[in-house]
Amino acid sequence: MGPPQSADPEVIRRKAKILRGNVDAFNVTDGQTAVVRMSSWAACMIAKEEGLDPIVQMTCRDRNRIALQMDVLGAAALGINNILCLTGDHIKFGNHPEAKAVFDLDSIQFVKMVKDMRDDRRFQCGDEMAVAPNLFLGAAANPFADPFDFRTVRLAKKVTAGADFIQTQIIYNVARFAEWMKRARDRGLHQKTRILAGVAPIKSVGAARYMKTRVPGMDVPDETIERLRGVPKEQVSREGIKLCVEIINQVRQIEGVAGIHLMAIEWEEAVPEIVEAAGLLPRPRMAG
Repeated sequence: MGPPQSADPEVIRRKAKILRGNVDAFNVTDGQTAVVRMSSWAACMIAKEEGLDPIVQMTCRDRNRIALQMDVLGAAALGINNILCLTGDHIKFGNHPEAKAVFDLDSIQFVKMVKDMRDDRRFQCGDEMAVAPNLFLGAAANPFADPFDFRTVRLAKKVTAGADFIQTQIIYNVARFAEWMKRARDRGLHQKTRILAGVAPIKSVGAARYMKTRVPGMDVPDETIERLRGVPKEQVSREGIKLCVEIINQVRQIEGVAGIHLMAIEWEEAVPEIVEAAGLLPRPRMAG
């Protein structure tokens, strides 16, 4: 769920109403593409009031280790139970390219720091705390970035650091993802963390081309673009939804995949249809 570039809470409430009953939890991005938006934790709290379980995203781009630990404590105190620890998109991609990036820690160090806060009740400096942040810890992984041989090595580092769950980059090349999963299984990583396969519907041929040529670490096969080009323009979004459902049904057959991370930012309306078509309804009621 992408928060608005404004202070309007109704944007979050509208999206939450669409997602309610169709998902187990929801992510709120943290200044994606380094563009100023409503903070992730604030948007999480608005949607939590609508009955959804939030996953707060935090990036190392904008905070040093002091600020990160402060926000971790605050999120946990507000009843947010899940966190996704990210490095963050570089400043140059955003609307304040002159801003100073922080990157005091990277995402692996961030995961380890939060794990130590939770399990040992210790801050990164070694000081003890009275009440630990009880957070389910997540990290991201990209099976498609180069060099490919290093992808599972980096995954293993995040798992060792303490990641309870992993959310992957969007999958369009299922064969390459399957090979990445095989390498993860060879290391036993699927038994140490929950791997959520990233999927997303495509709205247009232009969007598919953009992801293929302009988004680093994305792998959009030529046959995907040709498939979308092969249908009438007014039917491309429908074909994009159908493709997403097909990919869900393929990746759920791969050993070690624990679930999916459905990314439909600014197209939340497609989520109920995708989840239903993939046979994932009804969702189980979560305790609490």
